[in-house]
Amino acid sequence: MSMMDLFRLDGQVALVTGGSRGLGLQLAVGLGDAGCRIAIAARKADELAAAESLLRSRGIEAVGVICDLRQPTAIPALVESVIQRLGPIDVLVNNAGTIWSAPAEEHPDEGWYKVMQLNVDAPFFLAREVARRCMIPRGHGKIVNIGSVAGLKGTQAGVHTVAYNTSKAALLNLTRTLACEWGPYGIHVNALCPGLFPTQEEGRSVLGHVREQVRARTPLQRLGGDEDLKGAIIFFASKASSHVTGQVLVVDGGESAQ
Repeated sequence: MSMMDLFRLDGQVALVTGGSRGLGLQLAVGLGDAGCRIAIAARKADELAAAESLLRSRGIEAVGVICDLRQPTAIPALVESVIQRLGPIDVLVNNAGTIWSAPAEEHPDEGWYKVMQLNVDAPFFLAREVARRCMIPRGHGKIVNIGSVAGLKGTQAGVHTVAYNTSKAALLNLTRTLACEWGPYGIHVNALCPGLFPTQEEGRSVLGHVREQVRARTPLQRLGGDEDLKGAIIFFASKASSHVTGQVLVVDGGESAQ
């Protein structure tokens, strides 16, 4: 096999949650350009339709599935829909997530539960369903959880995201634990931790006021762009990472290295 063939994903089926916009759409485009047939899941039909159209305009086979991942009962139906329309899932990207901003002492229960349901519960329940339906029976699979640099540290002055930071830290250890449990089945589980990307829809309102501070202290002197996660997701999804599991790759321009 040639070196470049290690990165090809021709004919594989990838499911990307939250794939209709922002980082999720960037990840879906990257996987599709590498040869994957793409399923994207999101709550809003209009955004799904627009994302499907974009993917197809690039020659990518793509389907959209409306799904609210905060409802555990919706997850088996999502997986079944993808299997019926594209075939068994080879690559699962747990990207869907949310953020809530409030000082810890005032943080509402509703906000805490919402963040945990989407950022921790849903990735586990979906990974469990995909593993037992598609990956364990066939002896292979790639799961990539989209964490955040917020899961590696606390918050800076003026940022109040206790639930988000906690959820992303939990997601990283879920990644390690599933990698340990499912390695014998040939399943690789890894995580990407983006830094601040302007395309993160919800993060614009919560973190917009610190954007220039982050840019200034980032060694590469810029925030994440539209192409910056594509290489990393293809690495984790492809044969190029055949001996890599339980790992966290930070994509933040070096900001967290300081």
